[in-house]
Amino acid sequence: MKTILMADQVRFQHMTTEEVRGTFLLNALYEPGKINFNYAPEIERVAVGMAVPVDAPIALPTYPQLRATYFLERRELGVLNIGGVGVVKVEGKSYELNNLDVLYVGRGNTNVTFESKDKATPAIFYLLSYPSHATYPVALVRKEDANPTEMGSAETCNHRTICKYIHLNGARSSQLVMGVTHLHPGSSWNTLPAHTHDRRTEVYMYFNMPDTARVFHLMGAPDETRHIVMANRDVVISPVWSIHSGVGTQAYSFCWGMGGENQDYGDMDPAPLDTLR
Repeated sequence: MKTILMADQVRFQHMTTEEVRGTFLLNALYEPGKINFNYAPEIERVAVGMAVPVDAPIALPTYPQLRATYFLERRELGVLNIGGVGVVKVEGKSYELNNLDVLYVGRGNTNVTFESKDKATPAIFYLLSYPSHATYPVALVRKEDANPTEMGSAETCNHRTICKYIHLNGARSSQLVMGVTHLHPGSSWNTLPAHTHDRRTEVYMYFNMPDTARVFHLMGAPDETRHIVMANRDVVISPVWSIHSGVGTQAYSFCWGMGGENQDYGDMDPAPLDTLR
């Protein structure tokens, strides 16, 4: 587990491209046959990981940074499968995840393992974890049950379908909120108008992109923005003071995950286009 230290809004104004990328971009999580995590203690103590089992199951380990006897001793976990069919075992019970299914695993589960049904098309488990102060049951949410809602339009290049998995009216959690947005063909802009969240932080993982495609992710205070060029399966951390929006070279998908004191999906502070700089 690699510890990531954040920059504040003042330092951000003077950072180089490499400094911005080194602070907010997580682009080395995907590794076949392994599980990798990054830990950002200043961003709600979020842990962001990816597990790609191929030949053998991978157990969810604990790490020195957590000061815990097992990973979920004081935490909860969201698991999104963006690969082939996989299986997550929680305390010996198996949950089969198809592509775009999500599993919520609550606090107190000591044994969690990840495996692929077929190593030729391995599962790719994206993992998002926050501290938890309550215990909720394990819940499997199929992609077809994720309350798909269409927003935007082709005219504004942001026709998209938003799917909510872990939220107040779905799989319950202590503070984790998690979902996926799919851009329709011909659309490339996400999350307009841009906005911030004073009561929670957000993590984006971009996927369903060919190796040649890129997303230009916008971040920063509304009057002091920067961009990060992101590739398939790259992750970006968004602090409370930063907008989060982006445009791709073609349609793509992204997983949005949030943690903080508020789980209300609509609780945001818009940054209208005429305020952006």
